[in-house]
Amino acid sequence: MNIRQVAAQLYTVRDFIRTADEFAASMKKVRAIGYQAVQISGQGPIPEGEIRRICEGEGLTICATHEGPELIVNDPVEVVRRLDAYGCQFTAFPHPGPIPVSTLDEVQALAARLNSAGKILHDAGKTLTYHNHSLEFRRVGGRLILDILYNETDARYLQGEIDTYWVQHGGGDPFAWCARMKDRLPLLHLKDYAVNDQNAPAFAEIGAGNLDWPRILAAAQSSNCQWFIVEQDTCPGDPFDSLKQSFDYIAANLAA
Repeated sequence: MNIRQVAAQLYTVRDFIRTADEFAASMKKVRAIGYQAVQISGQGPIPEGEIRRICEGEGLTICATHEGPELIVNDPVEVVRRLDAYGCQFTAFPHPGPIPVSTLDEVQALAARLNSAGKILHDAGKTLTYHNHSLEFRRVGGRLILDILYNETDARYLQGEIDTYWVQHGGGDPFAWCARMKDRLPLLHLKDYAVNDQNAPAFAEIGAGNLDWPRILAAAQSSNCQWFIVEQDTCPGDPFDSLKQSFDYIAANLAA
């Protein structure tokens, strides 16, 4: 993994990117930490062109986005337009949200919708990925939801954005999931998994938790992962400090 492939997921700093001015100031901080790429998510109503201009001005590549789940399945042509405006190839289906996934029929229906949307993106030169949480590790009809979504879609039309924390939280193995997604894992969310003083799972900076990063990253690289995206859903203090702690650990211990 090259340090240039390490990106910051902007959902981490969502409270600081509500306006164009806030976004510009935040991108300056992200670039100063050392990141050379970002994933767009959690921002306020800022035009795509303005976001792209700010990022390019700071030397930041927009490597991927998260788009709304209903937008992706209902209007993939608009998703293509947004990605074109950002100058970006990859997006991720972030969470089922209002789309039901309680039964086998519902999960299979979502898989079919993702496959259809993904084909439209693929034909336009874009790539749809799926970002998991732990809910996809529930079983419906005796099968994991995440297995159904990947097994019942075309790999050309739905690729993976495995989230290491949420795989662990769901009882899965982040290494095994990275390894099984050979040529289907362009994006990986780096998110460490710790246990807090209440004996509950907790988000942590990379290197401050319990995940086996050298093993996970080796598997992801073997699966031809292109972007390694640092995200921390909640931080103990300033989220920019958490992004820096993670970046510094990666640069010193994990990246070339």
